[in-house]
Amino acid sequence: QVIKVYSEDGTSRALEVPSDITARDVCQLLILKNHYVDDHSWTLFEQLTHTGLGKAIEDHELVMEVQSNWVMEEETKLYFRKNYAKYEFFKNPLSFFPDHMISFPSETHAALSHSGILQMFLSSSTYPEIHGYLHAKEQGKKSWKKLYFLLRRSGLYFSTKGTSKEPRHLQFFCEFSNSDMYMSLTGKKTSGAPTNYGFCFKPNKSGGTRDLKQLCADDEQSRTCWMTAIRLLKYGMQLYQNYMQPYQGRSGCSPLNITPMRSISENSLVAMDFSGHRSRIIENPTEALSVAVEEGLAWRRRGCLRLNSHGSPIAMSNMGMSIHRSQSWFHHKISREEAQRLILQHGLVDGVFLVRDSQSNPKTFVLSLSHGLKIKHFQIVPLEDDGKLFYTLDDGHTRFTDLIQLVEFYQLNKGVLPCKLKHYCARIAL
Repeated sequence: QVIKVYSEDGTSRALEVPSDITARDVCQLLILKNHYVDDHSWTLFEQLTHTGLGKAIEDHELVMEVQSNWVMEEETKLYFRKNYAKYEFFKNPLSFFPDHMISFPSETHAALSHSGILQMFLSSSTYPEIHGYLHAKEQGKKSWKKLYFLLRRSGLYFSTKGTSKEPRHLQFFCEFSNSDMYMSLTGKKTSGAPTNYGFCFKPNKSGGTRDLKQLCADDEQSRTCWMTAIRLLKYGMQLYQNYMQPYQGRSGCSPLNITPMRSISENSLVAMDFSGHRSRIIENPTEALSVAVEEGLAWRRRGCLRLNSHGSPIAMSNMGMSIHRSQSWFHHKISREEAQRLILQHGLVDGVFLVRDSQSNPKTFVLSLSHGLKIKHFQIVPLEDDGKLFYTLDDGHTRFTDLIQLVEFYQLNKGVLPCKLKHYCARIAL
């Protein structure tokens, strides 16, 4: 079988694959062919161009099975991209399931631990109830209606009488074994939804948009909670196995010992002192911290001399204006909306970021950053002092000779930002 996979920059690659290939296998193949680093966040993404819908294909899903559900009149493409939020709920479940949206069985103690919540989601006998208001598109009409929904193991229901949970007031809306869940990528444009936080259920082998069951939430936290809970309901333990697969064979990874994994590179980092004739490992954590602060200050004072193509340093005045253009995190002349779309595609995990030109002020730049399931924008302002050009995020308190220095600093220090810069959005090529 031949599949065609696209990347963010518009390039594509045709791959000849066996009929039983999974989404994870396709990602591994592309990682190897393009010599990318496998950080377990690469994802195969299905995008329906005309209806503006998309979904990350689960690692275990068979790609040919996904393609067999495509309909002729809809232009559907496979994309290869990073999705940092793919398994984030295993690392930080409490932020994905807010108290006001989740109820536990009466016999369960309300204050569940970090892993206790996940064990309930993954158990076949118990399942927490998710509840809250959603806007639903009425079948065959353009209008939307706000209803109180409940997610139970048997499916998704809405109440015909306010927030009543009595069985006689509950009406069945959808079950998930014969349908797939998609996120709305175009917000209000294509469906006239009241908010931009839409998602829907598309029956397998459906006739197209008329069979979609469309919903939208009032905010990103609510949409994320509903979509995560439905993924866990549909795939259960398979999702946990997908998440654990890269870590199999490492110590301390017994089933459901749910602790966030440190990467190999994190485990190998040690504080070193290179000031003497011989380097030494710094054992004392307080000393390590003070050395790190000193290093940071010295690094800022030195100013950033870079090398040109011949390997010799260049004064920043010549190239400070354009040195950032070669960086993967820099996006030239993209709009605020395009920046938000790119970050959303990469997953709303704290620290996902990009830097772009400001559209409102041609001489400034903007740092767009994901934090707390929201995308925030910070203006990077150029300052001139004593004939030298600097960049700052905090009105000149911290200054940098170029954008690379600025990004590197905020990758190590939170500073005025709500969190450190962690994952950059890049338009990768295939």
